[in-house]
Amino acid sequence: MVAAFSWLCAGLPGLVQAQTAASAPAPQAVLPAEVEAALARAKLPRDALAVIVVDAQPGGRAAPRLAHRAQVPVNPASVMKLVTTYAALEQLGPAYTWNTPVYVQGTVQDGSLRGNVYIEGRGDPKLVMERLWMMMRRLQAQGIQVIVGDIVLDRSAFDVPEQDPARFDGEPLRPYNAAPDALLINYKSSVMTFVPEPAAGLARVQYDPPLAGVQRQATVALAAPGAECGDWRAALRAELTDPARVVFQGVYPGACGERVWPVAAADPRGFAGRAVEGMWRELGGKLTGSVRDGKVPQGLKPAFFVTSPSLAEVVRDVNKFSNNVMAQQVFLTLSLHKNGVATFEGAREALRQWWVARLGDADLPLADNGAGLSRDARLTAQALARMLQVAWASPVMPELVASLPISGVDGTLRRSQSRAGTAHLKTGSLRDVMAIAGYVHGASGRRYVLVAVVNHPSAGTARPVLDSLIDWTARDQ
Repeated sequence: MVAAFSWLCAGLPGLVQAQTAASAPAPQAVLPAEVEAALARAKLPRDALAVIVVDAQPGGRAAPRLAHRAQVPVNPASVMKLVTTYAALEQLGPAYTWNTPVYVQGTVQDGSLRGNVYIEGRGDPKLVMERLWMMMRRLQAQGIQVIVGDIVLDRSAFDVPEQDPARFDGEPLRPYNAAPDALLINYKSSVMTFVPEPAAGLARVQYDPPLAGVQRQATVALAAPGAECGDWRAALRAELTDPARVVFQGVYPGACGERVWPVAAADPRGFAGRAVEGMWRELGGKLTGSVRDGKVPQGLKPAFFVTSPSLAEVVRDVNKFSNNVMAQQVFLTLSLHKNGVATFEGAREALRQWWVARLGDADLPLADNGAGLSRDARLTAQALARMLQVAWASPVMPELVASLPISGVDGTLRRSQSRAGTAHLKTGSLRDVMAIAGYVHGASGRRYVLVAVVNHPSAGTARPVLDSLIDWTARDQ
């Protein structure tokens, strides 16, 4: 999608109108002193920062309290998820759910199905292990214990190219690099839980979900008594690149207590099949054939559906914890809902049409994959602030605001040093990018939109700068 940045002041109602409330603070022409000081301590230049602070109510005091480089296109990192999730809430509705149909073809007799089971992926972002377990239990409730045939996975609802999970940052085993999939199971990731048993000198390892055809080491030796927890993952010396086996060459420090390590699949494409077969067999089911990709035969009716949590709940997970693959699933669903098949180009077009209808064609974002896990995504602080003003007046505002991390309380802002509880803000961070965007509650009782983005090779030092902006915005008396 081609980004259009025609920043016409006359076309930005709600951001650049004249002051209308005499009691409100005058617009800030320069950065606040505490923000300048925080930039200096972080060794960041002023032109690394793009920021705008404006009343959340566009019809009230509309002139920005603070605007610095607000019209410059920047890489927003994960604050782009605000655009995706708000667009989805408006277009699909907060109660929208994803239904995954399961089909049974053939005859069932004495607990055996002579035929195939088909599972049709429809983009569910939260088909996690617990819900996979429920799916297999419901399949058994059809009277099936043995499948004399295959389990066929239909992923045709998404027409997306294969992605190299190492392409973005060379970290293919990090769950945040998982690619979208019409049948996304457990975010294409396993969770390893380490539980030390000092008396036995070992730690037991639990793996979820169960995966068929994978040899997994059940225990690992404990480190010598007195060893500190430290970098316990490195101490394990794990070998995780072989899809068929997991091995630990090192030790686990008992001082760590119980720890959890999520790891993306070494074979992302094969993960769903291994998980489905693994769960089926874990529940005592038998399979004479294999789990393979294919398409549901025309005319076959679903035996049942597995229904996701509502979009409002999914959006909360996306924004509170900045889940990249869930955001891409939501983004692609915009295309699936509109066109019947999901493509990234279709999702970008659906987003463009929505943006033009709601905000006009002057501020179009370059959304790329909709998650912000991108070097190409672009947006201005001013455009995002305007969108957040529109969202504040929207019927879905409560669901959007409730999805945002609360400063110093939860989600990706739980360690924020700003005033706890004063702000609901989405965070974003990449190499060279750190950002926040959302709503701040002022001491006067006003609500403000704050968007702040740092693009610089040293952006990783910018957290105190963003905290100082939150505090300054809240301190409006």
